[in-house]
Amino acid sequence: MFRSIALSIAAVAACTGLAATAAQAQDKPASWWDTVSISGHIEGGATFNTYPRPNGLTFGQLFTDKTNTVLLNQALVTVQRPLDPKATGYDFGFKFQGMYGTDARYTHFLGVFDESIDAIGQIDIVEANLQVHLPWLTKGGIDLKIGQYPTLEGIEVISAPGNPLYSHSYIFNFGTPFKHTGVLTTTHANDWLDIHAGFDTGVNTTFGCCGLHTGDNNTGVAFHGGFGFNLLDGNLTILATTHIGAENANTPAIQAACNCDANTTLRYLNDIAITWKANDKLTLMADLNYIRDDGFKADGYGVALYGLYQINDLFKLVGRAEIWRDNSGFFVAAFPGSLDYVRSEHGDPSATVIAGTPTTYGGFTLGLNITPRLPDNRIIKAMIFRPEIRFDTSLNGTTPYAGGSNSSQFTIASDIIIKF
Repeated sequence: MFRSIALSIAAVAACTGLAATAAQAQDKPASWWDTVSISGHIEGGATFNTYPRPNGLTFGQLFTDKTNTVLLNQALVTVQRPLDPKATGYDFGFKFQGMYGTDARYTHFLGVFDESIDAIGQIDIVEANLQVHLPWLTKGGIDLKIGQYPTLEGIEVISAPGNPLYSHSYIFNFGTPFKHTGVLTTTHANDWLDIHAGFDTGVNTTFGCCGLHTGDNNTGVAFHGGFGFNLLDGNLTILATTHIGAENANTPAIQAACNCDANTTLRYLNDIAITWKANDKLTLMADLNYIRDDGFKADGYGVALYGLYQINDLFKLVGRAEIWRDNSGFFVAAFPGSLDYVRSEHGDPSATVIAGTPTTYGGFTLGLNITPRLPDNRIIKAMIFRPEIRFDTSLNGTTPYAGGSNSSQFTIASDIIIKF
């Protein structure tokens, strides 16, 4: 494991070192190509569970599910040329993000490296798209994204530096998509309103239906869109989004289980993400979530609240409190094998899935972001340590934790992120 971490650090450092040298050749970009950048990070961590773990899993968590095990979560490289936010004419950009690590078990596009490695560390394309700014309809114009991209929904994201804590919320793990393949437009209606609308192949899917190893698990097309509000001079943002489409696998076993047509039976994923920067030190966030699967008549809903307080340049205090209800025990589950998650998305009966029961989950997490000052160098740009303590519990008396024997669990975890 540590050899893998060292090799990953060397690879990302080599790429980003070349980018840093090129960037320093000029103080100001002189051409479109000079705005192309290469960056990356390494994330590794471990979660320690104080309760019995007969299956070696921390239930209710995905990316941090392996108990008492050091994980190389992500070695991620990003190559991009973002659109110019001040562009008044046509503009073109792109983004490619590739990842190796244990997180890739859960972030695959179906049909893209999803079963190429039967090991805990896997490779994944997180994002690969072309972007176009069109000076149409409004003063701000329209941004067009074509290809593969992360979902609009939720507070938390796949890329580790974008999250306040090491472990993820129930909403992130089970209430929102991870990513999509399709076309997404953002119309900048005015200074405070963006309108998002697009079509894609579904949740975590690409093209080609409907066998066990194809890019999509049904023939349905999905809609993804919503509204983004930018208020109080940017100190208050509200993103209200929905994703509506068929998501269950078109296989005989799934069709029989839901007694439905998997190609047309819809799943609705709805989310409102609110971020308020109260002042220079305090940021408050809320994530409100509702998901409905018509095929299995299953509902999930809840809210996660976050508080981030910048104590000084070294320490940031972070807290998260969440309540999330899985009405039918359909959404929250654990996947002991390295390929069980993607095989379950394919509708493969060989997948091992440890399902929960109808449960109201409570999760309470307190952590620190520790960012030491580093000597100036061309390779390592930042280092972040994120220790946390977390308490999860069933609020309605069920026993989903410790292999179905406990109504609660207490975990201590930490990761380190090295940014290049």
